[in-house]
Amino acid sequence: MYVVLFDGVCNLCNYTVQWIIRRDKRDKFRFASLQSSMAQQIAAKWHLHGELLQSVVLVEGDRIHIRSSAILRILMILGGVYRIAGVLYLIPAFIRDRVYDYVAKNRYKWFGKKDSCIIPSDDVIHKFIG
Repeated sequence: MYVVLFDGVCNLCNYTVQWIIRRDKRDKFRFASLQSSMAQQIAAKWHLHGELLQSVVLVEGDRIHIRSSAILRILMILGGVYRIAGVLYLIPAFIRDRVYDYVAKNRYKWFGKKDSCIIPSDDVIHKFIG
């Protein structure tokens, strides 16, 4: 099982979570909004704070992936055609993360923001944790 931490009030982040859910045919992913107590526990365990709590985080067993590396790892785990994204690992993380940070900085302006976290529908509620 993989846990994806995401900004629960960000429209882009919520769309991304829905996109992953639709493609997660093997039911490998679970999700927790950064605003949840579960995400706060994970953040404390991994000493994530500040900007790191503003980004997508993927918890994979005893490893974490942040920013662009989290996105690429999610695509690799989904498999199939999405594995092609693995070629982007050839780009150094500091360059990938600059692009990621630029989008993250502007996500509310470009995609909007909700007043509260989404409430998952009954058919996917099992994918959301605490």
